[in-house]
Amino acid sequence: MRIVLAGLATSHPFTDARTLARYAELVVWEPDPERLRRFTGEHPTAVVASSLAEALATGPDGVVLTVPNPQVPEALAAVLATGAACFVNKPAAATRDQLERLDRLPIHDRVMSGSVLRFAPAFAGTTVDPAEVLSVRATVRHDVGMWATGYNAWQDTPGEGGGTMVTMGVHGVELLVALLGPDVRLVGAAGARRHYTTLRSEDAGVMALRWANGVTGTVEIIGVSEEESYSVTLHRRDSSETVVIEGGDDPIKGLGYEGTIAAFLGMVAGGPSPVPWAQTRAILDVLVSARESA
Repeated sequence: MRIVLAGLATSHPFTDARTLARYAELVVWEPDPERLRRFTGEHPTAVVASSLAEALATGPDGVVLTVPNPQVPEALAAVLATGAACFVNKPAAATRDQLERLDRLPIHDRVMSGSVLRFAPAFAGTTVDPAEVLSVRATVRHDVGMWATGYNAWQDTPGEGGGTMVTMGVHGVELLVALLGPDVRLVGAAGARRHYTTLRSEDAGVMALRWANGVTGTVEIIGVSEEESYSVTLHRRDSSETVVIEGGDDPIKGLGYEGTIAAFLGMVAGGPSPVPWAQTRAILDVLVSARESA
């Protein structure tokens, strides 16, 4: 099996590769020499390609795509032309223009994108009866201080990577849509810089959501935090239930990275994505709308 790591723009493909290396030959393309050097240091047998076209010409069975958001539509178009299964590391779009460019692509059922938390053991398999739910809340605690130093400035730039509202907010929106479905819209959003004053975006944010069946929801984004954790609370008439997702002793498993790669390998084997693109499209629309509103 041959898997192409197309881009190393965030930390996620480095984590993905540690699992994939147990199953496949790795081919990597990344224009930044320092990121590439770090990757090949961990995976010295990986085949290095000088361009995305060269990487895709190796005939991969699957592609993990991780490039800066403005480059995703063009790069994904090239991957789609190969027919290979593709996992696009989150978020696939951060602006309205990027989303509209994705909408023009022939995205097939072996393309998956989104938050790894959907596949975290603490959350995977969680189901609800929407008729019993009054409201829901997702809380994302993930420190964004690395951006305050200028690291990966494109992620912190609202018009490029979407900033904290999009890049961290995707985790909360993903979990709620996984439970309640894609028939959802943004009602409002707000963000603020409370601690990291040099950010281009925000370090705290909130979104208000409403599903077509009347369920309301909120996503809280806490970007100043010593610990990384995520939670979803379901409010019913007579009780509330909270699911907490943490890394624990094995973050690759606990945060869903391992489960995500298992789902991706199922697509490589010929199966459809377990995450319908309609859900991903709905999540991206909420995030883009929140960015515009905030």
